[in-house]
Amino acid sequence: MVCLVSRTGRHLQRYDNLGRRQVVGCIPYRFKCSSDGAISGEFEVLLISSQKCQKMMFPKGGWELDESREEAALRESIEEAGVVGNVECELGKWYFISKSHGTFYEGHMFPLLVEEELDFWPEQNVRKRAWMDVKEARDVCQHWWMKEALDILVERLSSFQQ
Repeated sequence: MVCLVSRTGRHLQRYDNLGRRQVVGCIPYRFKCSSDGAISGEFEVLLISSQKCQKMMFPKGGWELDESREEAALRESIEEAGVVGNVECELGKWYFISKSHGTFYEGHMFPLLVEEELDFWPEQNVRKRAWMDVKEARDVCQHWWMKEALDILVERLSSFQQ
């Protein structure tokens, strides 16, 4: 068994040339299986609750100096949602203001094709996780920029299935 601990602090945090904190997130997803065990074209996504309230979002956090964006995205997914998988091509970059801090951020989002859901993970005592279909996820996700990233993922996955 491996012991995982969440990173804390801002001493390795990245900021862009305008002083915006750079954050990276993932949309963890998996394909649904039919009753006979075959993988269908439908997929579901994993959302997590905020630490401070029960609002739902995708895993995200600071991009640190000692890691790539993809490594940061995977780390956040492990720490916050307890999932491991394959980080795929970036969905995009967004600029937004934190409602709680009133500061500017640059956010990057990636799809994460989930390969394993961990029984134990660093933030399991402060977050809930829930698999949802795309419509429900879009309805409950609290961040507009994450909803836009989800729309891009839906379009991307739809184009692969045609």
